[in-house]
Amino acid sequence: MENEPPKLPKFAVLQLSGCAGCEVSLLNASEWYDKYNLVYMPLVVSSHRVPDDVEVLLISGGVRNDEDAYNLQRAVKNVPKVIAVGTCAISGGVTNLGDRDDVREIFLSQASRRHVPRLLSKTHPVDAFVHVDLYLPGCPPTPELFMAALMQPEDFKASSIVCGECGRRKLNDMKPDHITGFQQGDVKPDICLINQGYLCVGTSTRGGCRAICTRAGHPCVGCRGPSNNFIEKESSVWLESIQKVFERMTNIPPEEINEMLRSPQLSMFLFQFSDYAGGNRRVRSKDEVL
Repeated sequence: MENEPPKLPKFAVLQLSGCAGCEVSLLNASEWYDKYNLVYMPLVVSSHRVPDDVEVLLISGGVRNDEDAYNLQRAVKNVPKVIAVGTCAISGGVTNLGDRDDVREIFLSQASRRHVPRLLSKTHPVDAFVHVDLYLPGCPPTPELFMAALMQPEDFKASSIVCGECGRRKLNDMKPDHITGFQQGDVKPDICLINQGYLCVGTSTRGGCRAICTRAGHPCVGCRGPSNNFIEKESSVWLESIQKVFERMTNIPPEEINEMLRSPQLSMFLFQFSDYAGGNRRVRSKDEVL
């Protein structure tokens, strides 16, 4: 009688209100294929609910309606390890745009809509409803980060901030006078984006993403959330810190920097920096964030 293949630990992906970008990033990784048995993910696995014997549950998307809340609370009941994945699950993310009054009015004004879940008053992160063992921020997290969360390799070590993985040189003699627009100018390949006048917040954003945006010339917008230096602190502390970085590296007026930090281009991600300090829920410890 041939030896039976070893039973692989089962894991599931619960998709709440989000864009499925995190799921695509997970599928782009391959190391987990022969180490885990994926038993539930609506994007690729057809089943009606999360099985009861799941050992690891990844949760993507935010809690946008009462069906999300119900599915979330039902799914986590007997799971030993729960991982909140991505900006939407951790802070509301893209779906948080639905909290805008004009968007809600348009949605609710359609009298022909039937059998849609009741919208909650706002988009909630999952830990407003259930306990989370590990937070995996990013929009989406890279495949490597998914592997680190699932397999916990001993040799994995993320850089403390995005700058540690970026590799661009910071110059003392190159100080711009104004912010360069997100789609303006020719980006020099080797020089720090702040030196070139771009509003990059990589100095305060946690690393681990391989700086795939900044290496390509796109300023970091903070999708990985605050570095350990700013977790458990108020957002005002982070704002003061990034202001000091720009005061040291540029000649840009403080009021211009302050205005841009609160611009729509950054608000989708930077609002989450204050979420880690707790608010109406417990503080997220740096030891719980990958």
